[in-house]
Amino acid sequence: MGTKTLSAREIVLYALLGAVMYAGKMAFAFLPNIEPVSLLLILYTLVLGRKALWPIYVYVALEWVTWGFSTWSINYLYVWLILYGLTRLCRKMTSPFHWAILAGAFGLCFGLLCAPVYFFIGGWGYALSWWISGIPYDLLHCAGNFTMTLVLFTPCLKILQKLHAQI
Repeated sequence: MGTKTLSAREIVLYALLGAVMYAGKMAFAFLPNIEPVSLLLILYTLVLGRKALWPIYVYVALEWVTWGFSTWSINYLYVWLILYGLTRLCRKMTSPFHWAILAGAFGLCFGLLCAPVYFFIGGWGYALSWWISGIPYDLLHCAGNFTMTLVLFTPCLKILQKLHAQI
């Protein structure tokens, strides 16, 4: 993320923010596809810009350490970059409702975004059946992302901005 070296404070902050994403997902693990990861990724991207990639991939690394490496692991290499990129493109939006729509749409499309990996493993039929079988979970992901972002976007943004100002 550029040629500038990260400060010790930044390293600690980014590691903690990645751990917060992971802990948030684990706290909601009893609910299928309901998690704060998308909301936090959006917030981190808005506040940290390109440096948001650090906590995002700390989160991915924690997932891999916990669950091992499999086909879903490949998805995590690029699927979070898609939400990061969309957030960067839409960064001038100010309405929590609009961010909730983006987060919900991402949750709805999550399975479709992951399907290319399954195409390369087993072809169109495998990718299509994998995606279709996951649609009920994508609907839950959509609803969870929309609701969580609508309710928590503004207070979490203020907290993160205040925290970031102290670096």
